[in-house]
Amino acid sequence: MTPDQITLVQDSFAKVTPISEAAAAMFYTRLFEIAPEVKPLFKGDMTDQGAKLMATLGVVVKGLNDLGPIVPVAERLAIAHIDYGVKAEHYDFVGTALIDTLDQGLADDFTPETRAAWECAYATLSGVMIAAAYSKERA
Repeated sequence: MTPDQITLVQDSFAKVTPISEAAAAMFYTRLFEIAPEVKPLFKGDMTDQGAKLMATLGVVVKGLNDLGPIVPVAERLAIAHIDYGVKAEHYDFVGTALIDTLDQGLADDFTPETRAAWECAYATLSGVMIAAAYSKERA
């Protein structure tokens, strides 16, 4: 990611933080619309799940300037999610739901440049996670 893309992601996420509970609800609503088959993977309280999602996003967004410490945490998280039934193809659904949520939540502030920056950030992180969790299946 370029420094400008990192700034766009961080600045736009700062606008999401005050509406984090609503954003999380939008995210899961959208995720379950486009991928209803993943809904059974979520067994706990969705408000708690949403808070965890937003906290995790916050850590990742803050750490975009130095991915070194974030990568091993993301890899462990991806590997742990295998036990919940997460499959590699689910990452595409999550990415779509994330971008759609940001588009809806940020409205006019979600410029084409901001969208591209988020898509790059998600592609980078999800690529790391998929490689960590499913590389043995592909080998």
